[in-house]
Amino acid sequence: MKRFLPGLASLLLALAATQAASQTYPNKPVRVIVPFAAGAASDTIARVISERLTTAMGQPFLVENRAGAGGTIANDFVAKAAPDGYTLLISTAALPISASAFHNLKYDTAAFASITVFSHSPLAFAANPNFPPKTVPEFIAYAKANPGKVNFGSLGVATSHHVTGEKLKLDAGIDMVHVPYKGSGPAHVDLMGGQIEVMFDNLVALLPHFKSGKMRPLAVSTLKRHPLLPDVPSLSEAGVRGFEAVAWFGMVAPPGTPREIVARLNAEIVKVLALPEIRQRLIDGGSEVIGNSPEAADRFLQTETARWGAVVKAAKISAE
Repeated sequence: MKRFLPGLASLLLALAATQAASQTYPNKPVRVIVPFAAGAASDTIARVISERLTTAMGQPFLVENRAGAGGTIANDFVAKAAPDGYTLLISTAALPISASAFHNLKYDTAAFASITVFSHSPLAFAANPNFPPKTVPEFIAYAKANPGKVNFGSLGVATSHHVTGEKLKLDAGIDMVHVPYKGSGPAHVDLMGGQIEVMFDNLVALLPHFKSGKMRPLAVSTLKRHPLLPDVPSLSEAGVRGFEAVAWFGMVAPPGTPREIVARLNAEIVKVLALPEIRQRLIDGGSEVIGNSPEAADRFLQTETARWGAVVKAAKISAE
């Protein structure tokens, strides 16, 4: 029995230390790692949330951009950080997509400690205004009659915009040519100029072009219509039954982060998301506010990983 006592004592001390650290968390600045460049939607929401957490938790939550390789540079950095709650990752749809699109990753996506999902928002399916099809059924019929002659743009290989287009190809049984761009700006210019015919992008990014008539909305990617585009059907409603894809933002922590710290962060972020001005800001941007539990956020990440993994495999997407 005596030989087990030192081990038991060490375990109890470790548990006590973890509990003490959780109770005093945070007692120094917290790094919030954003996997994309400053100005991106993920960066904007990270700064909004971090500013409020700084006030609520009494320590600076400092946003740090580590862009590149479809978010995998930031993901890898946070995965290898100490699991003490002082390095956090803004998660997006790129996190589960990269799990299968990128080979030889040095981290396990499923091992991250989910904190919460901030929001969901639809992608809009936009067309050049001179493109003959005016509805989704007309578009599908046109694509089937002209295989390989419809070009769809995206914000890059293995982005959510790319894999959503690939999912549409699979679900509708059509053949389109993918044209990747380095960001929304050049893709929008080519869509309006007719160099590409269609593309998926975040609803809020496309709304000004819809209002100006420089692009035509064909559908939204959520199961239901969106309040900002009440006259535009969902793809599922328009005939691609069950089609669903959402842009989303949330937060995860390194694998092994204590539950007490995850719970504390979750509680404070949910409070931030409930603030009227923050909630309205997200809604005005086309988002649905979520603020779910760590367990629900983890289940969502698992579902997204499986959903996009199947598309990546079927479409043979590789983003090395």
